[in-house]
Amino acid sequence: MTDFIQAGEVRTAFERHGEGPPLVLMHGAEASRSMFAALVPHLSRHFTVIAYDQRDCGDTEAPERAATLADLANDAQQFIKALGFKRAHVFGSSFGGRVAQALALLHPQAIDRLVLGSTWPLPRPYEELCPDARRLAALRSGLPGTAQELATWFFPEAFLAQRPELRHIFASARPASARSARRAATVASTLDQGVADIVAPTLVLAGELDRVVPPSVTLAMAGRIGGADAVLLPGIGHVTAMQAPEVIAHHMVRFLNPKGVKA
Repeated sequence: MTDFIQAGEVRTAFERHGEGPPLVLMHGAEASRSMFAALVPHLSRHFTVIAYDQRDCGDTEAPERAATLADLANDAQQFIKALGFKRAHVFGSSFGGRVAQALALLHPQAIDRLVLGSTWPLPRPYEELCPDARRLAALRSGLPGTAQELATWFFPEAFLAQRPELRHIFASARPASARSARRAATVASTLDQGVADIVAPTLVLAGELDRVVPPSVTLAMAGRIGGADAVLLPGIGHVTAMQAPEVIAHHMVRFLNPKGVKA
């Protein structure tokens, strides 16, 4: 069930499930909170899980101007506060991991523990770190005709064989609009600060078969964040929350719960 809360200038759409320490989920660039639908049931046995839509995504309403990464970090901090929490665990996937990094850097007091999945480090841009960025951009611009090929970048072929409907997941991509243009500008924004300044206890997760963000790029972040843990997920691609929710939940519960409750 969708709820709304006013956090600063943003009317944020979110869903809340479970009981326990708060855990906020941050979705990817072209996604919404719905990308976590399969993951939430596994986490809500241990946490109060809050999945929300960022600006220009899903059902969230905000001023019609392109937001920066800093804006999204500020939104997240105000959102956590508006929900009545002083701080929360945070999981950011793909571009959501960039938002989570920005939150950890700009508002370190808002984060308890941090999980970064399938993402790339601040302050460097995606195009600089990912050698196939141009091809991926071409596929995105060719939608809906390129939908099936684009799906193979986000999900391994073996998984698509099990879930053939996902081959067409990008076919319904919204046409170019003012909203999508604002979102593209937001995704391209960055911060001057880098991951070495993150102080929150951090877990880094990378899919072995990720074609969108090479696992080497994601895992290298762990070596630059003091005391960070890192896990390579065998046989898993980019959208880990959809492909392997049980596996992701296991690692998250292990890391976020010091008492070692099993997922």
